[in-house]
Amino acid sequence: MTSPFLGELLGTMVLIILGNGVVAGALLRGSKAEGAGWIAITAGWAFAVLAGIFVATATGSPDAHLNPAVTIAGAITSGNPSKLLVYVPAQMIGAFLGATVVWLHYLPHWAVTEDPGLKRACFCTDPAIRQTAANWTSEIIGTFLLILIISALLSRSVGASGNIPTGLAPYLVGMVVWSIGLSLGGTTGYAINPARDLGPRLAHAVLPIAGKGGSDWGYALIPVAGPAVGAALAALAILLIGF
Repeated sequence: MTSPFLGELLGTMVLIILGNGVVAGALLRGSKAEGAGWIAITAGWAFAVLAGIFVATATGSPDAHLNPAVTIAGAITSGNPSKLLVYVPAQMIGAFLGATVVWLHYLPHWAVTEDPGLKRACFCTDPAIRQTAANWTSEIIGTFLLILIISALLSRSVGASGNIPTGLAPYLVGMVVWSIGLSLGGTTGYAINPARDLGPRLAHAVLPIAGKGGSDWGYALIPVAGPAVGAALAALAILLIGF
């Protein structure tokens, strides 16, 4: 039953359930976690990445990308784009399903939360200051660092054949995501993952969320294309450096 498609779908679904779940817990009215703040949100996303990696690996995807940006970078550095056709659709479907589960889990809280912007933030990202060039730059830089640091962790000089045991890698990847969220996430909400933003944004658009407002499609290109650009640039840098 396991397969790379299923692994990426389920792993990404878990990523979004726990990642968007911590956002919903911190933002929605009546939640016991309401007001928990940015530290809780970034930590929740880091743990979500860790859990998603474990699920993806156990259900058929040893790569556990969970992120089209990671898959794009891998296609460039390996010269083999075949995984894009399997992984990216699975990641998008998993992200949509994960967002749907978050909606169901917090079902009574949507109606008592007045601000439609807070409801949308439980699904997808938006910038703290809406400035197109700066928002693009933030997503590109965040994703560039994500790919560069993860690739360094998994390189032969550092990873399984070096100083870091293979089993420790998922924890370190979670810490990288936590670090990016803490240090760089305050500008755009650090999508750094096209599936993480687009799948839940689609879910927000189609689900019957009480008083939800619009899905902000005018901004939606940036958290999808920005990470793709950042991933491609990081992959080219990795090829140039040679690790």
